[in-house]
Amino acid sequence: MKSLQPGDPASIGGYRLLGRLGAGGMGEVFFGRSAGGRPVAVKVIRSEYAGDSQFRERFAREIEAARRVGGFHTAPVVDADPAADPPWMVTAYVAGPSLHDAVAQHGPLPADALRTLGAGLSEGLGAIHACGLIHRDLKPGNVLLADDGPRIIDFGIARATGAGAAMTTAGAILGTYLFMSPEQTYGRQAGPASDVFSLGGVLAFAATGTSPFDGDSLPAVIYRITSEQPDLSGVPTEFGLRELVAACLSKDPADRPSVTDVLRQLGDTVPGDGWPPATVLDVPSGPGPTVTDSAGAGPAPEPVRGAAPGG
Repeated sequence: MKSLQPGDPASIGGYRLLGRLGAGGMGEVFFGRSAGGRPVAVKVIRSEYAGDSQFRERFAREIEAARRVGGFHTAPVVDADPAADPPWMVTAYVAGPSLHDAVAQHGPLPADALRTLGAGLSEGLGAIHACGLIHRDLKPGNVLLADDGPRIIDFGIARATGAGAAMTTAGAILGTYLFMSPEQTYGRQAGPASDVFSLGGVLAFAATGTSPFDGDSLPAVIYRITSEQPDLSGVPTEFGLRELVAACLSKDPADRPSVTDVLRQLGDTVPGDGWPPATVLDVPSGPGPTVTDSAGAGPAPEPVRGAAPGG
């Protein structure tokens, strides 16, 4: 966590701000405390975007989506004011690094931790889908590794099931291309199976340290997602993980397992099954990466090598 900078507010909505957890092109996330002393993460949209109706709409939808899913699988929303100037949202502080940071600093997760990660993410996606929502931006930076299991965060581009075409900014399809489903790269409607594809990509990243569709340019990444089979040679075979990830990454949504199928195939996991991974305990914790530029605040998404982020 970094210190507050000159010009940073001392408080937002009655929450005292104590430090910075993350910052991006559209907003910032602060560490703070409630009046009763509870630790919180305060997400604030930059004032220059506060007058943009599209950003306000996305931010309000993120708040609504996070509240609908609840705190068992996410960082629960405790307060918010999307109509404020600037708009803000407060969530409970989740002590744990992002999957992206944990793998970047300590390498891939072992098979038992991967199994627990997959089970927790499947359960979380099931809760999201049960609310009639599609996350549409599941990626390593949007997964927090809490002591009691993974948390899925950043609902900035979540949409209701059956909603129309993907919302765009400056004509760009939202989301991070490395973990997008083929249907998302085509700009088509994304259903629950799209989140399953992203789940497969996230598990492959956790197992190998790279996206299964990594490439030297954005067109190359998109081509690999839509037309080539992923390289899963580094994914462990234990617990049927490699076979399961391959199924999640099927090009045709109809060929992918449901989140219920994924959870069933992974079997029962309990605290202690390689969780939390020992190396994660050494990674600075906190919900710094809980928001990304694709959602209107926070650090920029993980870029494609040699290309601009898919943002």
